[in-house]
Amino acid sequence: MNGFVVAGTASGVGKTTVALAIIAALRSRGLSVQPFKCGPDFIDGGHLAVIASRAVRNLDTWMLDAEANRDIFSGASTSCDVAVVEGMMGLFDGVAGNTEEGSTGEIAKLLGLPVILAVDAGNSARSIAAVIRGFETFDAGLRFAGIILNRVAGHAHFRLLESAIRQFSAVPVLGWLPVEAELAIPERHLGLHTAAEGISGNIPALTRFGNRLDVEHLLNATGCNQRFATTRISSAQSKYQGIRVGVARDRAFSFYYEDNLDLLRENGAEIVEFSPMIDSVLPRNLHALYFGGGYPELYAAELSVNASLLLEIRHFAKANKPIYAECGGLMFLAETLTTLDAKSYQMAGVLPVAIEMTKALVHFGYADVEFTHDCLLGQKGTTVRGHSFHCSRIVAHDRLDCAYRVHYSLSDRREQEGFVRGRVLGTYIHLHFRSNLSLVSSFLRQADSARLTAGAR
Repeated sequence: MNGFVVAGTASGVGKTTVALAIIAALRSRGLSVQPFKCGPDFIDGGHLAVIASRAVRNLDTWMLDAEANRDIFSGASTSCDVAVVEGMMGLFDGVAGNTEEGSTGEIAKLLGLPVILAVDAGNSARSIAAVIRGFETFDAGLRFAGIILNRVAGHAHFRLLESAIRQFSAVPVLGWLPVEAELAIPERHLGLHTAAEGISGNIPALTRFGNRLDVEHLLNATGCNQRFATTRISSAQSKYQGIRVGVARDRAFSFYYEDNLDLLRENGAEIVEFSPMIDSVLPRNLHALYFGGGYPELYAAELSVNASLLLEIRHFAKANKPIYAECGGLMFLAETLTTLDAKSYQMAGVLPVAIEMTKALVHFGYADVEFTHDCLLGQKGTTVRGHSFHCSRIVAHDRLDCAYRVHYSLSDRREQEGFVRGRVLGTYIHLHFRSNLSLVSSFLRQADSARLTAGAR
């Protein structure tokens, strides 16, 4: 198997575009590609998944320990020809300035993968060689397999850049991508437009430009014999076999760690997807609901007029069946959601809160969570890690119990969070279940209890 990390010199240099072009070129050669995304990112990973036609997995050395990262990588890449890992931020950027913790470089070393460095060459000339030489020598524990230059003005510009780089660096230049509208993915708050909003139209252009890269050299330089033992369990032996978990998935709700869903499946649960935008009723015989993040504010009008589904969700909660909701899911379970144009929309009304959109991020970064009370995902004292990334806030609420004590790593702020009503848990924190496997068993135990109660009636 081949495997490599596509890293960048900084955020915004085009790592996602480069990774997509490489994956498209590999797929055009008939190779199966398993995509990964470093860090707590859902949007970039969604684009990788569409181009690769395989679910993306997240790797993260802050939220997850080394064993969990190796398990994710090995379990997902076993049956593929090439593993492509898109980095986050700059190659060496992590949770602090004096350590590699949480960085793309740390993940590359942990998995023994070589690095393809994506460099923004726009407005650059000979000085680009100094940048590349600095990255090449900064950490002797990394192996660089190639350089891809992005946003190059044309062939003459590329020849100038290549000659400078070759004078000072032994790392091969694998090619370049132009400033090209066909390759651009529109952006908005929180990042790029999501894959659910359409990237398929970009595939021909990505394939065309990807095939201009030296893909053969890339494959020859990125052979990877790294294999790790997995610790995945057989769902056939699980006492939670047959539990049906409804997962909201459409243009409004698409932010999920695939490993969270994998862990539910591995423990016997059946994932049943539905669309809060389109479906007028919930799927039949559900024992729990899971609402991930996304952009419900963009589709608030469509969500609010789906009255029959909103009523079913309220009845589901009143029947004391488990509902877990993160970020966008929390917004959907609110009484009302007010958008930036000051329009207010009725939401599901499961949690007695009013939410409004904000023009800037409210909380951003990793978060440590401790359960201060028993809740849907575990007992008091349970600790877990996740991240926060949202442009909305709660502006009014009736009395609510909080089950979380949250410490935001970037701001050092601490607050009570994790809003509880019965078996409903709503939060702005995106939790990674592999940071504490007990969350899955607790969630499914609650779902099993709901199943048994329903069966006894």
